[in-house]
Amino acid sequence: MLGDPIAHSLSPEMHNAAIAGLGLDAVFIALHVAPAALPVALEGCAALGIAGNVTVPLKQGAAAHIAHLTPLAKTLGAVNTFWIADGALQGDNTDVPGLDETLAALGAPPPWLVVGTGGSARAVAAVAARRNVPLVVHARSPDRVAAFCAWARALDGAPDVRPDDGQPVGTLINATPLGLAPGDPEPLPGADRRGAGAALDLVYRRGETAWVRACRASGLRAADGRSLLVAQGAHAFERFFPGVRAPREIMRAAVARALTP
Repeated sequence: MLGDPIAHSLSPEMHNAAIAGLGLDAVFIALHVAPAALPVALEGCAALGIAGNVTVPLKQGAAAHIAHLTPLAKTLGAVNTFWIADGALQGDNTDVPGLDETLAALGAPPPWLVVGTGGSARAVAAVAARRNVPLVVHARSPDRVAAFCAWARALDGAPDVRPDDGQPVGTLINATPLGLAPGDPEPLPGADRRGAGAALDLVYRRGETAWVRACRASGLRAADGRSLLVAQGAHAFERFFPGVRAPREIMRAAVARALTP
């Protein structure tokens, strides 16, 4: 697992529990990789035949430095999973099927408001396009919002995509790292819930993030990123070990243990 920061990641606990449960000869470790070092890190993985994941803020950089991408990863310009096939590094984005499952389980009503414009937000836009759900985009930079909206409108089957104008929405989705560090501000200002019925925080923490707890206290159906962690991780696991079915219950239990207060 390559990321910056990386100490918070539960992917090693989750994947190593799955590896042990299936008796596979492998180990999953987390490595701190700064964005500037990513090309060298990926070259090293390719040379050593290592498969793995990348997380924030490396997903778009990974797509730029992996030559063989799945059509989905190429469309998104963001990679979270890589492996070796035919002697070369391959890249995919398992956040999309994982998010699709997670938002379906949450019963996320439309339209969706996504906070952020990075690789995780691109995965949200891809799921919105799959489901024909209108998407509202919120970020601090109007230029980044405009560029993201233009990109999202070009996706196959893209629904209505527009900048946040403060109007009511159905589901709030935090696709930024806000909430990883104690004392982080909420992804949306104050108690702004936009009349939503559900909220999904892609960040996860022991005891849930403060934003998830606040949304739930406001009456929203709210979940943090643990379900997405398991869902995307299961899809990634099956890339690492072709022909092996990911043991989702083992993975889910490992994450639940790690996040129990």
